[in-house]
Amino acid sequence: MATQEIDITPLIEGCKRNERKAQEALYRHFYSFAATIALRYVKSNDDMADVVSLSFIKLFKALHTFDTARGSFHAWFKTIVIHEALDHIKAESKFTTSEEIDVVEEVGVNNTALDRISIGEIMRMIQKLPPATHAVFVLYVVEGYNHKEIAQQLNISEGTSKWHLSEARKLLKQQITKS
Repeated sequence: MATQEIDITPLIEGCKRNERKAQEALYRHFYSFAATIALRYVKSNDDMADVVSLSFIKLFKALHTFDTARGSFHAWFKTIVIHEALDHIKAESKFTTSEEIDVVEEVGVNNTALDRISIGEIMRMIQKLPPATHAVFVLYVVEGYNHKEIAQQLNISEGTSKWHLSEARKLLKQQITKS
């Protein structure tokens, strides 16, 4: 179901004035948007609900800082959700930061193996990755961040980010080969 496009400016202004109806309308309009982003990072619906709820709390507290001249509301809110999801992962995971890793193994997958797997199965495989590896994979492959940006976001070295991406590719290749 596609979201109906509405002018959200009055909702944003109402939220800035702490109007509950405007807050509820903005929440309802952007809930599935936030949930979709959160589910890229967390593994359960309960965790997704926590991330989305905390993201909206942060949104309502920081809405006075939103500036349309600096970017779109969607991009601004997406950043809030991503940061909240990463905070959730960091709170529940241990990132390996003790070693700097420069050599990363390239992993390839036979295209015919990919042809036999549905997108849903691939998404389930990604969800099964260890939390830290999953976060790096999604940030790199889905969101398009580079290793330097990922390292800054997660407070890890670039080498550790590269290792997690390599590990994700290796684990996904093993899962795909089994399918």
